[in-house]
Amino acid sequence: MFNNFWSCCNLVFLDMDFFDFHHHKKSISKGIYNLEYGETPPEFPYSIGIHPQDIQFENIESQFDWVKSTITEDCFAIGECGLDGLISIEQNLQEQVFKRQIEISNELKKPLIIHCVRKFYEVISFRKIANQPIIIHGFNKKQSFADDLLKNKFYLSFGKAVLYNLSLQNVLKTTPLDKIFLETDNEDFNIEELYIKVSELKGISLEKLNEQISENLETIQHG
Repeated sequence: MFNNFWSCCNLVFLDMDFFDFHHHKKSISKGIYNLEYGETPPEFPYSIGIHPQDIQFENIESQFDWVKSTITEDCFAIGECGLDGLISIEQNLQEQVFKRQIEISNELKKPLIIHCVRKFYEVISFRKIANQPIIIHGFNKKQSFADDLLKNKFYLSFGKAVLYNLSLQNVLKTTPLDKIFLETDNEDFNIEELYIKVSELKGISLEKLNEQISENLETIQHG
């Protein structure tokens, strides 16, 4: 199945790669790289979008021109995009920019990776116009939010907080395996740690968890 050994107090799996659904490091070999605004796309899977905090009111058309002209065959998803209740960008403008990115996702048939802060019900309200799979990245909220998102056919991508947040661990336990992704985001830790923890919480083998994540990726990419 797989071999492992202890090296420098870290568990290393020799025969298994772990997919990092959302990350900001070009050094990660297997995952989806979050392309920063203005950056040249890499020759491996990436996502591209206009993050709410990067919205430039006077330059928004140039931003969308960049998005559309920078989508290559390696583009896996549109995002991260969404709504943020803690930034100064006007809510109406955030919603306009979000809606346009949903339309790009629909047109290109690519999944959406969502950034959401204190605007979950507003994001859910946009579900009716989105034809492609939607993934909330870095989910770390309570059970009621997870239930409402899952009820509306969202996927949840969990990050480092699962390693220590007991409440979030309980949320993950109740989240169906076919609705889960795992990510490092911009945190400095090994994705293997997260896979190990989730396999323990779910009571399944690492191999089974890895296979399920692969199936989930296939589902959101090809339906």
